[in-house]
Amino acid sequence: MTQYLDFEKPLAEIEGTAEELRAMGRQNEDMDVTEEAAALDAKAAKLLEELYKSLTPWRKCQVARHPQRPHCRDYIEALFTEYTPLAGDRNFADDHAVMGGLARLNDRPVMVIGHEKGNDTKSRIERNFGMARPEGYRKAVRLMQMAGKFGLPVITLVDTPGAYPGKGAEERGQSEAIARATETCLQIGVPLVSVVIGEGGSGGAVAFATANRVAMLEHSVYSVISPEGCASILWKDSEKMREAAEALRLTADDLKKLGVIDRIIAEPMGGAHRGKAETIAAVGKAIADMLGQLDGKDATTLIQERRKKFLDMGATGLAA
Repeated sequence: MTQYLDFEKPLAEIEGTAEELRAMGRQNEDMDVTEEAAALDAKAAKLLEELYKSLTPWRKCQVARHPQRPHCRDYIEALFTEYTPLAGDRNFADDHAVMGGLARLNDRPVMVIGHEKGNDTKSRIERNFGMARPEGYRKAVRLMQMAGKFGLPVITLVDTPGAYPGKGAEERGQSEAIARATETCLQIGVPLVSVVIGEGGSGGAVAFATANRVAMLEHSVYSVISPEGCASILWKDSEKMREAAEALRLTADDLKKLGVIDRIIAEPMGGAHRGKAETIAAVGKAIADMLGQLDGKDATTLIQERRKKFLDMGATGLAA
């Protein structure tokens, strides 16, 4: 059953009525509801298009957080073969908010790493809603270094509200772990590509997305802070999240114009959760295309281009 967002309530009513009609038709074979249901379907499709053709930044945040949106595990299961998960940071523990391991993409050996939010109450608690602790980032560092040692491309899937801000995480060096992960991204001499598949929150996202090529799904978001957090700091009122979302320039369109990302991956009408298979296939194609752009480049070139990419960000605006 589709879960509807706040701004989709009119759509929920129409689609709900259509489903009620079909249920009545199934119960009463003498009742022909085909025409009425089809008319409602057409009305719903038109409304869906109207709602999604010009989403505000805040509505994009809502879509990016949709609980039925495909998550890291869904992409790994659908796109990769021979996936062998690797656990632990060899120091403290295994963080279930970060999953990763060896796999094959189109029969090519790769290392895949990503944030996993979970898809029900139990798994969301286990995965800490995709908010990694220091051991999660240290696990990612270990896997990236392993990939560098064996010459394997690294693919990262970003979907996190941000790194976990709890007391224990801070005591174990959360900021240092994030910095080390970002540093490792800049140091490994293999192709590194990243896709923001949902939320890209703060340094917790940058630690995975400091890549040669960065893509975003059309309705994903990527920002230094959540709109609610920004509103709480600037206006002392988290209810001003809509204004904050506008100011943060966190949509894929804005970030492509600013040069923060390299490409936007289109989503099905109504968001990735309404067409999971189509979305996952599009992400797989984008990853393959981005890796293809990096083929043949030696380690020195890959590192230099990656560093330059991030050092150049904002240079045009500063010069102006």
